[in-house]
Amino acid sequence: MVQIDVVYEGGLHTHCLHGPSQAEVATDAPRDNHGRGESFSPTDLATTALASCMLTVMGIKAQEHDWKIDGMRASCEKHMTADPVRRIGRIVVRFSLASDLSREATKVLERTARTCPVAMSLNPDIELDVDFDWEAA
Repeated sequence: MVQIDVVYEGGLHTHCLHGPSQAEVATDAPRDNHGRGESFSPTDLATTALASCMLTVMGIKAQEHDWKIDGMRASCEKHMTADPVRRIGRIVVRFSLASDLSREATKVLERTARTCPVAMSLNPDIELDVDFDWEAA
């Protein structure tokens, strides 16, 4: 169990405190939903959590096999929808890493990413568009 405390500060801002580490995150509502967009929105954090979780579980798998993926990057996009309610409709995640990993290794890493805990926790109505570039310069 991990405790995270969140305080609503007014003005559509929250302050989040991670109990074990005392790390802090601030949120703000996005500009297209009454906010000023001064920080991550809660749905930005959901998108960020997906990419971060995918990289983390790939890192765990890479350590198990002594595969080098240090420096791997993920770029993610969140696409909102309002039908039938305002929610995340689509998340795009693009991974890149110049690598000489075998095709079998990259398949294992891709499968690992696609089945990370955050991906498995998201509503199945969210379209996940995930792509890997193993030859990025």
